[in-house]
Amino acid sequence: MIDVLEGLNGAQKEAVLATEGPVLIVAGAGAGKTKTLTHRIGHIIEKGVPGEAILAITFTNKAAKEMRDRVFRLLGRSGSLTASLPVRGTQSGGLAQAGAPAWGVRRGIPWIGTFHGLGAFILREKGELIGIPRSATILDQDDSLKLIKQAMQKAGVDPKQFEPRRIQSLISRHKGNMGKAEDIEKTTENRYLAQVLARIFVLYETALREAKVLDFDDLLEKTVRLLEANEDARRYYQAQWQYILVDEYQDTNEVQYQLVKLLAGATKNICVCGDHDQVIYSWRGASIANILEFEEDFSGAKVILLEENYRSTQSILTAANTVIAKNTMRKEKNLFTKNGDGERLALFGAYDENDEAQYVISRVAQLLKGGARPSEMAVLYRTNFQSRALEEAFLYAGIPYQVLGVRFYERKEVKDTIAYLRAALNPHSTLDLERIINVPARGVGKVTLQKILSGQKGSLPATMRAKVDAFFALLKRIREAAEKFPPSKLVAFIIKETGIEKMYSDGDLTASLPVRGTQSGG
Repeated sequence: MIDVLEGLNGAQKEAVLATEGPVLIVAGAGAGKTKTLTHRIGHIIEKGVPGEAILAITFTNKAAKEMRDRVFRLLGRSGSLTASLPVRGTQSGGLAQAGAPAWGVRRGIPWIGTFHGLGAFILREKGELIGIPRSATILDQDDSLKLIKQAMQKAGVDPKQFEPRRIQSLISRHKGNMGKAEDIEKTTENRYLAQVLARIFVLYETALREAKVLDFDDLLEKTVRLLEANEDARRYYQAQWQYILVDEYQDTNEVQYQLVKLLAGATKNICVCGDHDQVIYSWRGASIANILEFEEDFSGAKVILLEENYRSTQSILTAANTVIAKNTMRKEKNLFTKNGDGERLALFGAYDENDEAQYVISRVAQLLKGGARPSEMAVLYRTNFQSRALEEAFLYAGIPYQVLGVRFYERKEVKDTIAYLRAALNPHSTLDLERIINVPARGVGKVTLQKILSGQKGSLPATMRAKVDAFFALLKRIREAAEKFPPSKLVAFIIKETGIEKMYSDGDLTASLPVRGTQSGG
């Protein structure tokens, strides 16, 4: 057996050993919380608890994968992971696509996944109790948005007055707060918006129900309603998962909070890990009250502070401590490290984004000249649109760079290329036509597009009609190419034939900005 306490500091050991009853781990940035949680799981299993009796929930698939990999390595080395026979929860049914791990509940293995993956897993097993078939499909954000737009049209709501993505966001947040249609007018300050939103919400929910589909918010909201309404189902999962661990607890919203409380059951062997000073999702409903009031929700909770930082120098931590000390709603902690003081921090006040980019380039060039490797450097920015000035500055300076953080299929140029292919194969796809008829610019405006879509192309001036004919001839060439080229050559053909390649080679970086509604953060 491996010593699960090996390599842990005093606070981490305390967190690993405190397995019974409610525990709150307040983990500062870089304090080794993932290591602590994985070793805690190893210790619980080492005590003789079956692996399948442990539930660990985190926010992202990436974080869940990292935790699973670490736990598997730990258990594999300890010899505990000797059996992987399915206990229940086969993978059939459309709900399997929601980010749940690629297993149900397997003997000897903890269930480690995201909140949404957990919701999908429970609904796949028990959703029929509230009328959700196992074969229910889960919509992505784009498909959900299409239903929102259809609901808005049925409700007579002008998308120019109420932006559909904004409506989608409001509905998502309402579901995250466990709200029903009748609650909207009580919880929305703008009375007119509340009335509009209530109409759209009812039509949208009806469309989801009739199509037997779920959106991502349903995976949690419907799971909570299932567990609230069905005592047998609730007791079933409380008995299954006797030890629960929740990562990033400070970012839980109302529905995630309710789900955790329902699963904790009578034993209340629940351990949550988070940091009051790292709340970043309040804009989408996260409530800091969940972590602040943990000791009230679970009386007798043990609180453990992880304050030793393994990533940063003391100069950085001193600055961080000074900033976060001004937060009013927090548990007092003081980050420290044994890494030494390190370099002093510097602050540059730029005139605008271009001045800022030029400063960044000058520092990068200076570091390169001093012998630093490019792989040792990173430029962080807060929102995706800020990459434009930086990318232009790097290009102008002739310094190679790589952009990370923007999901590939959400980049504008990728969506444009795919839209060309879809429009070529389906001439009735008005959304795709609207997207690419003026990419690259052809001088085709909204009025012209409306005439094309309404079958009035013949009424266009001769010059404009020639442009439109050329565009549809392009779509025909793409359609013909699709029949003879493999995917890789087809994509290359579209990029070249449409002029997208030339547009980018000419340096039009505005075309590579993320489309509206993508997640922020570089």
